Amino acid sequence: MHELSIAQAIADTVEQRRGEREVRRVEVRIGHFRQVVPDSLLFSWEMITTGTGLDGCELVIEQVPAVVHCRACGNDTTLDLPVLACASCSGVDVELVAGEEFQLVSIDLEPTRHVDGLVH
Repeated sequence: MHELSIAQAIADTVEQRRGEREVRRVEVRIGHFRQVVPDSLLFSWEMITTGTGLDGCELVIEQVPAVVHCRACGNDTTLDLPVLACASCSGVDVELVAGEEFQLVSIDLEPTRHVDGLVH
């Protein structure tokens, strides 16, 4: 289950960037060809973050479908199967334009509190 190592990598990156603030939510974009099972990633996230500074933080996963652009006819095809071919003309001279993403899109942090002129 590579989702466990992915969840750990996301958590490590968030921990490095959050400073002392609590994290409410983390959003990631993951392409279809990364072969990540969202439910497994969410389960792994819960395991990794329970009892840590990220405990209770929501992980939001945006799944990006695999899309190819056909050089022959110019059409874009969203793939249902891992077959790199154009649905319009059946051409195989295609370029993958989406589906390999793995991005940490946002980290939603608690606002910094100011009390008596000090940052808390």
